[in-house]
Amino acid sequence: MVVIEREVQHVYPDKWEELEAIDKEFNKVEAKYGLPPKKRYQMFSGADVLDTLIVEYQWESLAAMETAYTKLMVDPEWQALGKRVNKVVKDIRIELFMPLP
Repeated sequence: MVVIEREVQHVYPDKWEELEAIDKEFNKVEAKYGLPPKKRYQMFSGADVLDTLIVEYQWESLAAMETAYTKLMVDPEWQALGKRVNKVVKDIRIELFMPLP
């Protein structure tokens, strides 16, 4: 079953450039553990605040997602990046979706 993971992030207004730099480092670490390519969207109109970033991954299954994150979460480089991102992102909400036929 395909799973869409959607992260809704609220970025501090003056931290977008810093987040971009951190995200490039995340990409390198995530590639080692087989995370699918991500899509990123910045809100410019809608029901949420303008400093909202959406990050989406399409996983082939929940098992694939679990396997990748189990390995990723113990990686010291990934953990250090998480601490850095906490200074530029106010909060993160993760949602999982299942595509309809």
